[in-house]
Amino acid sequence: MSMESDAANDRHSVGEGSGGVSLLRPPRIFCLTMLSIVLWALIFYFISTMKGDLASLLLKPSAFSLQSFRFGRDRCVGRYIYMYDLPPRFNADLARECGKLAPGVDMCKHTPNDGFGPPLPPGDSLPEKGAYDTDQYMLELIYHARMRWYECLTADPSIAAAVYVPFYAGFDAALNLWRSNLSARDALPRDMAEWLVRRPEWRAMGGRDHFLVAGRGTWDFVRGEGGGWGSAFMTYPAVRNTTVLTIEASPWLGNDFGVPFPSHFHPSSDADVLRWQDRMRRLERRWLWGFAGGSRPDSKRTVRAQIIEQCGNSSSCTMFASATGFHNSPDGIMGLLESAEFCVEPCGDSYTRKSTFDAILAGCIPVFFHPISAYTQYTWHLPRDYRSYSVFIPQDDVAKRNASIEETLRKIPPAKVARMREEVILLIPRVMYRDPAANGVVLKDAFDVAVDAVIDRVAKRRRAAAEGREYQDSVDGQLSWKYDLLDHGQTDIGPHEFDPYI
Repeated sequence: MSMESDAANDRHSVGEGSGGVSLLRPPRIFCLTMLSIVLWALIFYFISTMKGDLASLLLKPSAFSLQSFRFGRDRCVGRYIYMYDLPPRFNADLARECGKLAPGVDMCKHTPNDGFGPPLPPGDSLPEKGAYDTDQYMLELIYHARMRWYECLTADPSIAAAVYVPFYAGFDAALNLWRSNLSARDALPRDMAEWLVRRPEWRAMGGRDHFLVAGRGTWDFVRGEGGGWGSAFMTYPAVRNTTVLTIEASPWLGNDFGVPFPSHFHPSSDADVLRWQDRMRRLERRWLWGFAGGSRPDSKRTVRAQIIEQCGNSSSCTMFASATGFHNSPDGIMGLLESAEFCVEPCGDSYTRKSTFDAILAGCIPVFFHPISAYTQYTWHLPRDYRSYSVFIPQDDVAKRNASIEETLRKIPPAKVARMREEVILLIPRVMYRDPAANGVVLKDAFDVAVDAVIDRVAKRRRAAAEGREYQDSVDGQLSWKYDLLDHGQTDIGPHEFDPYI
């Protein structure tokens, strides 16, 4: 008999005997018992180490109801938004007046596609899909559309982390900026404030959990009692309790926060964004620096004339003036910005520019001349360390001919330039507004970042209210901008490098 046969017989005889119990393989009941003990031990260990409401839910008799037993799978806990269904006079009717928004310009072409405007044909400097001729003042339409598609929208205000007010304040301001009758200019904003304070959702926190989007600069909504520019909407006590998102915030107000201007690319997937970022990394940038804009000869608070002069005298700078008509070509603008290492972003009619976000989208390192142009504005969307992604040249230095823009830029080592450009490219998803119907996305866009920040601010205000105090992450007056620049955990302000400029 072979050795294999002997071994087989041995195995067979070991498995037989009284009771037929195998010594090599434990009985099935023993295995099941041990598995059950281990499973229950893990369950009790899991529950004993849990914190907060989830552990208590598991131990309650009613814990297994579908409504209460979420087991951490409800992605919307703490993120629910309640949106008012406003009477159409506060939004839809205003949008229908688009033909009157700007004297001599028909803005109605920019309202389709949820405020993105008309699709742009394929070009040399824009993506093949997702490119639109988007106007900078369409932010209210864009946010309203995104909120309709928001995954955590709720019809129950009692579980909402924040309450969204879809009032088109910027549309109303544009329609009435030139009216001499101040009462008529303020009629709809005052009606909006009075409508809000009558709502039970408002009374729950006095509006401190409410937020809205004003698609123009704060300056258009803070007219004083003595008259002047704009409406008085943001001076009303009720509105002062809310959080207001604007394309240009005031450093001195406290409850307004800057959000990015809409650019021309509105992707529908993460893959679209990643492809665009990769393209920006591979571009050959022929020019050291560039400027897209006009001179603003009547403005005394910009250095555009000096920039144009310096650029015109340089063989390393590219630019176009508004007179060429290039400013009406999104593909042409993006082509210029994509061809330069640095893009200068001076003040214009106001401190901020849509071009800042066009430049970031183009992977071009922005150069600022005033802190209010970006650093005190977009504290939710841009890094606090402004040197990591941008260059700051004081405006007064350029105005007095004491600073050569080109010399300043050439002093930056190539390795640092490469790191800064990569930081800019990584910022691209945070400063664009994607297609509202996009599904399965992971990358947060400008809307996501803003809503997360609003929810965080409201949560802090809600906790403070529960403790019987008023939470303030900023204060009225000349120092409110310093509170917005505090790092996480900081509470005290002091001297700041931007003091000479603000």
